[in-house]
Amino acid sequence: MDLKLVQIENPDGLNLILGQSHFIKTVEDVHEALVGAVPGIQFGLAFCEASGDCLVRHSGTEPKLEQLAIKNAQTIGAGHSFIVFLGNAFPINVLQAIQRVPEVCRIFCATANAVQVIVAETEQGRGILGVIDGATPKGVEDEKGIAWRKGFLRKIGYKG
Repeated sequence: MDLKLVQIENPDGLNLILGQSHFIKTVEDVHEALVGAVPGIQFGLAFCEASGDCLVRHSGTEPKLEQLAIKNAQTIGAGHSFIVFLGNAFPINVLQAIQRVPEVCRIFCATANAVQVIVAETEQGRGILGVIDGATPKGVEDEKGIAWRKGFLRKIGYKG
């Protein structure tokens, strides 16, 4: 077994969701979940088929995001993995809808941070072991940090 570290290419710092599912129907069902969650959503989705033709299946509402998803899916190359790049929405707006898709087994990350994917490769294929999402903590928030966090969440409308 070989371990590989795959850097997600995300030049514009877009929000992305990386997950694992179990069936080719994932592409249609995740697409439907996304457009149902946010009217007018822009996204690109790619899914690595794990049997049969073993193709990268894809869909989306924005061609550039779809191409970015395809490129990253090819680089990761792990069977039954999927990646979504979001244009005008945030993971918090769509994550529950994606998690309710029957084919979705797990979400590895939902982030706009730099992401590295830890991939194991054997003679059978590739699988995702985990992700490195962003940077290591530099400390613990103090009272000023707590006040900033609470104020920020209220400012952007996520807390009342």
